Amino acid sequence: MAEQEKAPSLRRMASLTSLAVAFVSIAVKFWAWFATGSVAMLTSALDALVDAASALVTFVGVRFAQQPPDRHYRWGHGKAEAIAALMQALFLAGAALALVFQSIGRLIRPEPLDALGLGLWIIGLSTIAAAGLVIMQSWVLRRTGSTAIAADRTHYTTDIAVNLAVLAALAITLLTGWQRADPVFALSISAYMLWNARGITVEALRQLMDRELEGEDRDRIKQVVLACTGATALHDLRTRNAGDRVFIEFHLEVDGSMPVSRGHTIADAAEMAAGALFPNRAEVTAHIEPAGIRDERLDDKVHARDRGEERENG
Repeated sequence: MAEQEKAPSLRRMASLTSLAVAFVSIAVKFWAWFATGSVAMLTSALDALVDAASALVTFVGVRFAQQPPDRHYRWGHGKAEAIAALMQALFLAGAALALVFQSIGRLIRPEPLDALGLGLWIIGLSTIAAAGLVIMQSWVLRRTGSTAIAADRTHYTTDIAVNLAVLAALAITLLTGWQRADPVFALSISAYMLWNARGITVEALRQLMDRELEGEDRDRIKQVVLACTGATALHDLRTRNAGDRVFIEFHLEVDGSMPVSRGHTIADAAEMAAGALFPNRAEVTAHIEPAGIRDERLDDKVHARDRGEERENG
């Protein structure tokens, strides 16, 4: 089976596994919270609840994004992954803010913890499970480039950090009896969750706003296109990352006296060269124009705007 054909099944496998792990974690961690009374354990339990909601959103988003283009969505449905990632960020930020208020209350009025040994065992096993899931998701991500899977992996990476912080809080409380260690660690976990939510949001908004690929990728596209025989110049290069694929468009200048069929052959070669930079993920469109033509160009508008901003800032 070709790598491109494997990608949808890999995404589904990763999202279903994440969903299963999340629901098991919810049950175990909330039970541990009731047994220990630890607010740090509550952070881990709420994080697991967020993971379950995120995993469900990821599963739905991945399935929707895999649908082929139709008459209503001719660009495809890839941005569903970015929407799923944005919803995950909102879940994560909401849980973090709730934990901030809970932790502040415990700092003001500390409470003794129970069954600390049980809590340590549960968090240790949860950390191992989360680490295994992150390894699997990283493997899938390298083969699919899925935005939703990347966001879900970020959640579980956060989960590992949360679990380690909970372990530290319970261990310090057990060894020293300092009751405020629990809410102090819970506050630090909340801050970490908010930071991760910010990162997921930024990446999702880049895709939803059709942000250009990085300059290095754009330079590589220009280089391989202009290396094609018969390609004279390139302008108005536009790119965007749609989650499950990359869209690339450009105007390719060729000798205006050559037959249309020859120009089409050059365009095909240029599209294949650009697409090869993003295996199984790129949709490339080349617009053929006679070399030396001067018309209204996107490049000119962008450069004029950049010069205007430089004058304002300078």
